[in-house]
Amino acid sequence: MKRAAQSRQRADVNRANRTRVRTMMRRLRTAIDAGDATAAGNLLQPTMSAIDQAIAKNVLHENTANRYKSRLTLAFNGIKAKAAK
Repeated sequence: MKRAAQSRQRADVNRANRTRVRTMMRRLRTAIDAGDATAAGNLLQPTMSAIDQAIAKNVLHENTANRYKSRLTLAFNGIKAKAAK
């Protein structure tokens, strides 16, 4: 009984952490797709931090999270380069 309750509690915490990371990634992707370099720049660091926290809490696998970070950074650098021109 106790183990089942603990399992449900952990699942809720993990779901909340995963949702928070996915929401931040979605906001960053939206800013990148809109070509808004300033908004994307403001969102990049908090998003990377949230992904790192998800790694630390074993919500995301490290390789998966690093792949997300790499792709988001590449996309951000692309719009930053366009904005600089």
